[in-house]
Amino acid sequence: MITIWHNPRCSKSRQALALIEESGAEVTVRQYLMDAPTAAEITTALSALGDIPAIKMMRSEDKLFKELGFSKDTPDEELIAAMVAHPALIERPIAFSHDRAAIGRPVEAIEELL
Repeated sequence: MITIWHNPRCSKSRQALALIEESGAEVTVRQYLMDAPTAAEITTALSALGDIPAIKMMRSEDKLFKELGFSKDTPDEELIAAMVAHPALIERPIAFSHDRAAIGRPVEAIEELL
């Protein structure tokens, strides 16, 4: 079973979903912009991604990121709170399988979960 945090307006997210579906894996789609993850879910995702810093799971080049005054030096707790409040800041897509996850940039990164 694969769960994908998906934004249907994003071409990479659509490509990742198609890759998962074509593999035959069961998939649960979570449109994270409408069903924002909690701080606990984001923390779990960071762990599943290999205990990466929060900044690596964010769209740090996004206009909103800059408007909010964040930088690579912003503490993880603040960045996690920002992702909860503004899920559009979460890099997409992210796929999960058991206790592992992959950010689909490039989309092929998700293949390791299949």
